[in-house]
Amino acid sequence: MRPILFLLTAFAVMGLAFWAYHQNYQTKAALDAVDTLNRDIARLRDERAALRAEWAYLNRPARLSELVELNYQRLDLSPFRPDQFGRVDEIPYPLPDAVQDLPLAITGAVDVSGTLPQPAEDEDSP
Repeated sequence: MRPILFLLTAFAVMGLAFWAYHQNYQTKAALDAVDTLNRDIARLRDERAALRAEWAYLNRPARLSELVELNYQRLDLSPFRPDQFGRVDEIPYPLPDAVQDLPLAITGAVDVSGTLPQPAEDEDSP
């Protein structure tokens, strides 16, 4: 009985050693993946910073005004003037004709269980 117990213990130790070995390599692979992702994140952040700097450089007011002057004849662009701006309360917001004709409040009961009206048939249709 004792040799069987020793044999089972040896197999259990070998199985646990294999499991620990396997877990060790899975952990190393996961750490390598995390390092790769961190490098990619750092690279993308650097790219984003470079793109933001380029965007800021290209959108300099002095550069844009020079482009407006160079392309004035072709694009008919001109710089904004303070008298071109208005206030929000000066903007008219007209309602469409269909909405203006509708009553704005429901004063009575509304029947929602009725039937839908049938479309009018044209005289030209067969």
